[in-house]
Amino acid sequence: MSFYEVAGLSRQTVGASSHACGGQRKKSVSRGSGVMPRNGSDSRVMCWNGSGHGSMAWNGGWNHRSMPGVVRAQSSNTNGGGDGYAPLRVFAPLREASAALASSLSDLSLNMNGDEKVSIRSIQGPVEQDMGVCRKNLVDVVGKRHPLLRTAADQIFSAGGKRLRPLIVLLVARATYRMHGLEDLTERHRRLAEITEMIHTASLVHDDVLDECDTRRGKRTVNSIYGSRVAVLVGDFLFAQSSWYLANLDNLEVIKLISQVIADFADGEISQAASLFDASVTLDKYLEKSFYKTASLIAASCRGAAVFSECTEEEKLAMYEYGKHLGLAFQVVDDILDFTQSSEKLGKPQGQDLASGNLTAPVLFALQNPTTGPRLLTLIESRFKKEGSLQEALDLVAAGGGIDQARKLARDEADVALAQLEVLPDSDAKASMVKMVDYVLERLY
Repeated sequence: MSFYEVAGLSRQTVGASSHACGGQRKKSVSRGSGVMPRNGSDSRVMCWNGSGHGSMAWNGGWNHRSMPGVVRAQSSNTNGGGDGYAPLRVFAPLREASAALASSLSDLSLNMNGDEKVSIRSIQGPVEQDMGVCRKNLVDVVGKRHPLLRTAADQIFSAGGKRLRPLIVLLVARATYRMHGLEDLTERHRRLAEITEMIHTASLVHDDVLDECDTRRGKRTVNSIYGSRVAVLVGDFLFAQSSWYLANLDNLEVIKLISQVIADFADGEISQAASLFDASVTLDKYLEKSFYKTASLIAASCRGAAVFSECTEEEKLAMYEYGKHLGLAFQVVDDILDFTQSSEKLGKPQGQDLASGNLTAPVLFALQNPTTGPRLLTLIESRFKKEGSLQEALDLVAAGGGIDQARKLARDEADVALAQLEVLPDSDAKASMVKMVDYVLERLY
């Protein structure tokens, strides 16, 4: 049973429709708050021009860097057509029978009501072998070239992470590669998955140095074991190696997409540092920061996978939107868990974001409550210097409805992500992409 069934929600495609319009394809999504790229002429329209061969063009000044606002409706006009790139050598077909693992009883976990929950292992079914190769390559990329960093690499890539980002990339690749005649995934699909995880991991290693974190996912961080010098070097190496791999993908569209993500990480960190303890931060600004820090990488890599599957512009845009809104839902859920999970499950102290002045969705919603908002504002402005003030603030966030409203925001983003999948044919990989949305939401319960 999925999250939607447990919660009594409908998984109908929410307000999504596709229809021909003036020789173009037009997609509308009528529900859900989401991140919309700015456009030089119309901030409500996002359009990738699919006519570029060997270069990437944008219509109306839109680009990957464009920043979003919160909207309740959006529309995207796209021109059909592929990117004009010839595929690389195709790997020999892998056995697709691994997808059967998704139905194994050993893959299932139970929620509090005894209902089946989605597990990562079941989601991985269609790409299990692909993920195995990816994991091995991730450790080897550091250890083989720099043995001194091997133990640090083992610590990084075995620290309890689920490798969600390469998993999502490989699922998009598996869901799209047959749509336009490919026999199997290309080498570039697989390398993109590895690049995505290297960039993500490098950002985490540097974040732990900046935040002086001793633990992550319940395990000690690289900087706490080997010191900040080694941690910075490991992060720098991963960024450099991912950039080299990216250049060798030999596709300008994907190079531009992923390169911008690295700049987005920095923008997100700067935006967060500049707004600590700032109670005037709006929900728009919060989602903008969340896009930079989390959704940008997932969105860009999903589109990149579709590029290597030689998808049409409409299909590439849908995969970008899937990744973007899945990433935003994931970040909102992460921010909720900072208030609702124990320190043991979080792998860090509960309420750490609030204690450090990072005001996330639950706090922003609770500040709007006329009953609890004024007292919560006073505590934030005091920076929790008085003993017990942080716990009081955590209680006010819950009492003020901040957590419940943030849950609705996460569901809205998830609905928009699901709506994008209508462009894909039915497959085990598409089913796992739906499960991935369920998995993100089920972390709340």
